[in-house]
Amino acid sequence: MLSQYMEQIEAIGLDLFFASLFFFIGMAIHDVLKQGKVPKFGRYIVWLVLFLGCAGFIAKGLIQMSWEGTGIG
Repeated sequence: MLSQYMEQIEAIGLDLFFASLFFFIGMAIHDVLKQGKVPKFGRYIVWLVLFLGCAGFIAKGLIQMSWEGTGIG
């Protein structure tokens, strides 16, 4: 039973791993910005770059799911 869903379990585990990795990166960046007394404009740029990286990862996942659903990938 478990072996039938192994690929799906691995995919979900990998997604959860990357989500937790983005969370911890965000917490580390927050701490560095707070300790370094970075100006607001710099903080906004850093958070924008982090958000775009996370959004790109999510977009990749959605595109991959749609392609696999239609039989392209």
